[in-house]
Order: sequence, then structure tokens, then C-alpha cells
Amino acid sequence: MCESNSKPIKLIAAACRNLGIGLKGCLPWKLPNEYKYFINNIISVNQPGKKNLIILGRKSFESFEDGYLPLPNCIIALLSKNECVLPLHAHYICRNEEEVLKLSITPPLCEEIETIWILGGVETYRSMMQHPWCEEIYLTRIQADYECDTFFPEINEDVFKLMDRYPGVPEEIQEEKGITYKFNVYKKEQTINSQ
Repeated sequence: MCESNSKPIKLIAAACRNLGIGLKGCLPWKLPNEYKYFINNIISVNQPGKKNLIILGRKSFESFEDGYLPLPNCIIALLSKNECVLPLHAHYICRNEEEVLKLSITPPLCEEIETIWILGGVETYRSMMQHPWCEEIYLTRIQADYECDTFFPEINEDVFKLMDRYPGVPEEIQEEKGITYKFNVYKKEQTINSQ
């Protein structure tokens, strides 16, 4: 029997000044320390024996850098309407977001899953941002301009508040390869008030 009918949803991405997040299915930048921060967040669990459910589209899955898969403490669900063959290191193929959420609250996975992390694409970010289970958005703001053809959706700052500080998230501006960036966390207003 599962202890809860919902799981916390968190979105994570890095975006340049115009909220660009990708070009031709790849990251437009190469920032290894920022990428490690991204990986460390999605593989971290608070309770031993728990795992995170990682949700992403095929392009986002294919953009994982070599050597990072398989991800420890993670179950990967690909979102695809026409994918039939499960790629190496993925565990499930789901046709839509609702199928994924149902998977997360159905035995046996409901006992294992601690957090649902959304890694893209854009439509998945947009729809999951509006889902009642969505609690936080981790958005690295890269202080540079890059050519992009894919963009992170606008964050409704009446719903999600930018936190001044957040446990485990460095507050200071980061610099790598001459590029500066800041790790930001936006938390849903109602979850701030309920603490």
C-alpha cells in the first residue's frame, strides 16, 4: 500500500539570458561544473532505499553527456508518443504526463519514488509547472547570450517565488570558462506559507 497519492514535482534546467535552453537537441554551452550540479540534484535522495523518477523527452535523454548514464538512485521514464523500443538506461516509455504521474503513484513504484524531476522538453516543462504537485523550479541563469531554438517557459512569479537562499544551493555567482551563472530556486508560494 502506498503512503501518498502524490509525489513532489521539481523542474530543473539551465537557461541563458533569453531563456534559451537548447540548440538542435543539444546544450549550447559546455559548463562541466553546472552540469555536475544538475546531475547531483536529480540523483539525490533523502531517504535510503528511495529513488527519483526522472521524466524527459527523447531529445533531452539523447543529450545526456557520455559517462553519466545509468543514473544512480533514478528511474528514467521517457515521454514519447511513438517510441516503441526502450533505449539503454531508460526504464519506462510513457505516452503523456498523466501516464507518468499514474506510474509514480501505482505499486510497486509508489513505494520507491521520492521526487519526480522534470528534465524537458518545453511542453513538459510548461504543463508540469502548472500541475498541483509541482513545488520547485531549479533554474540556473547563465549570464551570456547563446543561439538557441528551444526556450524555457516563462515562470509565473505570482505562483513561484525566487528564494534568496535555499539549503544545499550555492548563493554566490559561479564562474566557469569565463561565463558567470547563478543557481536559482523558485518555490511555489503555497508551499512556502505551509512551512
